[in-house]
Amino acid sequence: MNSHIIHTSAIGLPAVEELLTEGAQLDLSPEVKNRIKKCRNYLDDKIRNSNNPVYGVNTGFGALYNVAIGEKEQEQLQVNLVMSHACGMGKEMPKEVVRLMLFLKVRSLSYGFSGVRLKTVQRLVDFFNNGIYPVVYEHGSLGASGDLAPLAHLALPLIGKGEVDYKGERISGKELNKRMGWEPIELQSKEGLALLNGTQFMLACGLWSLIKAKKLADKADLIGTLSLDAYDGRPEPFTPEVHKARPHTGQKESAARVLSYLQGSELINRQKQHVQDPYSFRCLPQVHGATRDCIAYVSHVLTTEMNAATDNPTVFPDEDMIVSAGNFHGQPLALAMDFLAIAVAELGNISERRTNQLIAGKRGLPSFLVAKPGLNSGFMIPQYTAASIVSQNKQLCTPSSVDSIDSSQTQEDHVSMGANAALKCMKVVENAHRVLAIELMNAAQALEFRRPAKTSPVLEKLVENFRNHVPFVEDDTLLYPLLHKAEYFLHHEWDSY
Repeated sequence: MNSHIIHTSAIGLPAVEELLTEGAQLDLSPEVKNRIKKCRNYLDDKIRNSNNPVYGVNTGFGALYNVAIGEKEQEQLQVNLVMSHACGMGKEMPKEVVRLMLFLKVRSLSYGFSGVRLKTVQRLVDFFNNGIYPVVYEHGSLGASGDLAPLAHLALPLIGKGEVDYKGERISGKELNKRMGWEPIELQSKEGLALLNGTQFMLACGLWSLIKAKKLADKADLIGTLSLDAYDGRPEPFTPEVHKARPHTGQKESAARVLSYLQGSELINRQKQHVQDPYSFRCLPQVHGATRDCIAYVSHVLTTEMNAATDNPTVFPDEDMIVSAGNFHGQPLALAMDFLAIAVAELGNISERRTNQLIAGKRGLPSFLVAKPGLNSGFMIPQYTAASIVSQNKQLCTPSSVDSIDSSQTQEDHVSMGANAALKCMKVVENAHRVLAIELMNAAQALEFRRPAKTSPVLEKLVENFRNHVPFVEDDTLLYPLLHKAEYFLHHEWDSY
């Protein structure tokens, strides 16, 4: 069983990927436990011995920040906050995202800047370790006071409300406590606010997209190389000297990967009749590489965010300060998610263009990649499907981060819309996978018309494995099951090439 000990030292994406594996567990280090308790003790003493207003502790929230809350009402204030803010709508988020939310909320609270009690953080750890997934809905966050509505749904089961998925069953928070033998968490001052403020919803969605985008960039290079060789393309555009002359990191990496995939190919080394290839082949390193550079930037932003405390107010026991500020504002993530969506959409955009070239009846390939075109439509319509998906991605790439709608009676007058940006990015990543699956199906089909010549060993292995799922299409047949199998292969049966 893989156990992840939460420290205050920074972690990277590999640790996040490990936490998504089955059986991964969380544990709090002694240092983290001490920091949480120290901060809570400081906050209790500060409130007990001072009459000064502290936002969200002895005041109302948002536009109600100037309404004082008496000591006897402070606990009810936190419960009311969680209940009133649980206003999510739309689709339920997948368990992978909720699992990441639980981890990220624990990590953000672990720094000891939030004022929560150790037992509250430990209950979130128990949720993670026992496979308890609160039901969280996609809509409700403006991405500025944090992901208020989604995080409220994450927090509801702590107080015996809301719903969870547990061992394949949907049960209430009350029933969960009964089955687990737990008492509901009785939220103390500041705890509800600490649970709801923060960027853990948009960050979880962003990490989900980023992890898949990194893998997709590698798949795109390999599939693009197969298309290049099946198209009878030229190797010269991938010459290292070309990319040293314009040394973008991602561009150099993609070019090098293509050259390595072509090693040992009969097709790439034969005499070419064409001086140049279309841009979708010739400029593959420049386009794919730019996406890689975007992924590197987004990795930096998201790694910084998951190693941070993002709720409000921030409590600094050592400095004797409680500061109301704006670390919950999602602008860094909103911009990064818009950027990542655009970059991943371009992997799909150029992929569809390569598919279009493969079915165009050029360079000795039959029209629509079928031996008897006319009688057979062949691979005509998969390109339509790819084109429709690419078009939807273009629409989804309209930036969310340039929009803002004020809320809470204009107290919260600039919001990031980072949650919307992250949700759109997830959809773009899923769509790009489908477009590349269609390209793979076309490239494998095209390669058969080059036989008996062979491509490189690594590409032949890819096609051989793919053929275990999707056969060569001799005559028209139902194609949608094959498209779905191609998508499944890209997601679940992709070996390391």
